Amino acid sequence: MLADAPTSGVEELVRIDARVVNKVDAIRQVGQLLAAAGCVSPDYEDSMVAREEIANTFLGAGVAIPHGLGEDKGKVRRDGIAILQLRDGVEWNPGQRAHIVVGIAANSDNHIAILRRLTRLIQDEARLEDLRTTGNPDDFRRALWADEAAATTAAQPARDYSQTVSWTLDYPTGLHARPASAWVEAARSSGVRLRVRHGGESADPSSLIALLQMGLRCGDPVTFSAEGAGARPALEAFVARVRSLSGREKADAERAAQKASAPVQGWKPQGEARMIAGVAASPGLAIGTVHVLAAHDLSVPDQPCDLVSGGTALNTALTRTRAQMKALIDDTTRRLGAGDAAIFRAQAELLDDTDLITLTCQIMVEGHGVAWAWHEAVSRIAGQLSALGNPVLAARAADLHDVGRRVLAELDPSLAAGTMADLPEAPCILVAADLSPSETATLDTARVAGIATALGGPTSHSAILARTLGLPSVVAGGADLLGVASGTLAIVDGDGGRVWVDPGEADLASARDWIDRLAAERVSQEAERGQPAITLDGTSIEVAANVNRPDQVAFALAQGGEGVGLMRTEFLFLESGDTPSEDEQAAIYLAMAEALDARSLIVRALDIGGDKQVPHLDLPVEENPFLGVRGARLLLRRPDLLDPQLRALYRAAKQGGALSIMFPMITSLEELVELRARCEAIRAELDAPHVPIGIMIEVPAAAVQAHVLAGHADFFSIGTNDLTQYVLAMDRQNPELAAQAQSLHPAVLRMIAMTIEGAKAHGRWVGVCGGIAGDPFGAALLAGLGVSELSMTPRDIPAVKARIRQSRIEDLQALARQALAARDVAAVRALDTGGIGQGAGAPGKAA
Repeated sequence: MLADAPTSGVEELVRIDARVVNKVDAIRQVGQLLAAAGCVSPDYEDSMVAREEIANTFLGAGVAIPHGLGEDKGKVRRDGIAILQLRDGVEWNPGQRAHIVVGIAANSDNHIAILRRLTRLIQDEARLEDLRTTGNPDDFRRALWADEAAATTAAQPARDYSQTVSWTLDYPTGLHARPASAWVEAARSSGVRLRVRHGGESADPSSLIALLQMGLRCGDPVTFSAEGAGARPALEAFVARVRSLSGREKADAERAAQKASAPVQGWKPQGEARMIAGVAASPGLAIGTVHVLAAHDLSVPDQPCDLVSGGTALNTALTRTRAQMKALIDDTTRRLGAGDAAIFRAQAELLDDTDLITLTCQIMVEGHGVAWAWHEAVSRIAGQLSALGNPVLAARAADLHDVGRRVLAELDPSLAAGTMADLPEAPCILVAADLSPSETATLDTARVAGIATALGGPTSHSAILARTLGLPSVVAGGADLLGVASGTLAIVDGDGGRVWVDPGEADLASARDWIDRLAAERVSQEAERGQPAITLDGTSIEVAANVNRPDQVAFALAQGGEGVGLMRTEFLFLESGDTPSEDEQAAIYLAMAEALDARSLIVRALDIGGDKQVPHLDLPVEENPFLGVRGARLLLRRPDLLDPQLRALYRAAKQGGALSIMFPMITSLEELVELRARCEAIRAELDAPHVPIGIMIEVPAAAVQAHVLAGHADFFSIGTNDLTQYVLAMDRQNPELAAQAQSLHPAVLRMIAMTIEGAKAHGRWVGVCGGIAGDPFGAALLAGLGVSELSMTPRDIPAVKARIRQSRIEDLQALARQALAARDVAAVRALDTGGIGQGAGAPGKAA
């Protein structure tokens, strides 16, 4: 029995300060120790090497447990273990270095006792360090063969290491996951043993979970301590890193406070409802009980397995999940910036947390299956975090559940079903960290009344889809949002960018009345949606729809659309796992033209890059894709993408219809001239009719050069979402900047005015297919500036048309002059004197 191994002869199974060439050499040496002791047949080491080729036996904290294949149990003559102490360590896997190699030979369950002690041992960093450097083999006997009772002695009170530094935590929201993950990174690179203590509680700062479980709040005194060679400078460097985070944490808290104290537009409660400030993404007011996706409870089957196979399965699942998290971090860094990606880096840290992995192993050795053990470990630790009473830590518990489900899906694919199927029957407020476009597109509007996300931007594809679905939506609500419990009553204000939690009866009645008034106004607008948008003094503004597929045309026309002002062809590539062929594209463009029945159709050439990446196109990864090879730049470099699309478009044009081609992200005359030349060559080759060739105005360079570009373009369409981003130098999907990156900024309006003046020099018309075209107040301003066509999400058409019909062009021109002279966005918005639904949409909304 391993637990009762004799003290005599233990030296024969422990090799102190061993020297190995590589991992395989270490495995063979430990196998030879077992063979020399008579525990296994001489060829058992081959079985151990073969096992390592198909399964990783690295347990963690510098400990590896190689063993033989299951089918080779017959080669085990008696149970035993052998130990190599590798003071210099050996690379076991990339990023994993083993210092203690424990070879296991067992044909029964007797090795469970040793594994139980190993999982406890890897939590004791100080003892592990002693074992890595000891010259006495008997220390291993005491650590691994000692009496079970001695291994579970009561924990000693928290103590400091020899070198100490005291500090008072000054992070306004306490120690939450983002700064804690920075502590972990600094601790792991310090090269010494570190400890963090608050009162009688202490934690190893290299463990994210241990840090968060301390529940440190602003104002809490903490003591940092260290020991080991170079402890003092390493400790001071660690503390300097901790203190360096204070500035950002305070700035973030100040921005959150400013966002929360900003004037509330639209509906306002009179009671004591708690307010969570976000950014408006899709207009309207919605009432419902909260359904938090991260709070989904799973029924995980318990299918017991031995620790060896369970550990292998867990390691494989963790490895795959790490790869998923890396992709998520890369995507978030690209879309939102490194600061927001830190949220997911903190989640990824949980996958390497010794406490979590150890607890899972301990539960497995109690006789439970790996999936059940993992889920139980996650639930226990998340429960501890939630019980601390800190809403930020409650959000981190949600993070733990979220990443835990990713691992579960790898362990048992049957547990991978999304939580969308578990939505309550009554319309709810869907709360999540973020929603992908595919998740948003498949929402059941009979069961979802509104959406609120912690991340995201108002011009994201998910926001576009929310508007298409008519779902009030708030984005960038932050960690507080994820701390709201499922079942809590809430109101989402998609106009003001607020979520109101636990409203009273009076506020509920007020909100329902507001919703009824909006609905009545909407009915009135929709009754007239078929009427043209002609001002009271006779100026006509064409109102078109942004549509991606032929099957969406009917709804767009039913909403009053007079054509398609923007067909985003990139969706043909994004929604498919392959690049659509020329024939496939031609069929779609022809179907779109036929659905419009001679109404205008403006097709935007492939606009890939920035926030729209297509994996199957194998495009190079760029540090800043918004400033990289995107739009026209990509098309000119990839004739394999440009030419088939142009041929498909001209083939469709030969069949009839009012088709126009529009090129995205033009920054120079040379690009436009080269693209027009390519169009003409393909048109002539196919003997197709001439079609209007227009360009998007999305960058300041194009706006400034509009008077030159207009000489070579048949029309302009202004993409206000990207133009806003480039004029203000603000990532339009960064939640921290979303409230400032607004298209009604006077600087953006002046760029639009400059574009219109440049177009007039050559008699070209100008349209807008960006977000403010669908905002009734924004549309009124654009008409006053001289825009003659507005294209938007179909659901926005009735309200925009109604606003135009209620106005005089001379009044709109005066309004535009005032806006151009305004000092900031707030001053521009203050010019809106519309009613309950007029101008309610937030500036810069997705379109």
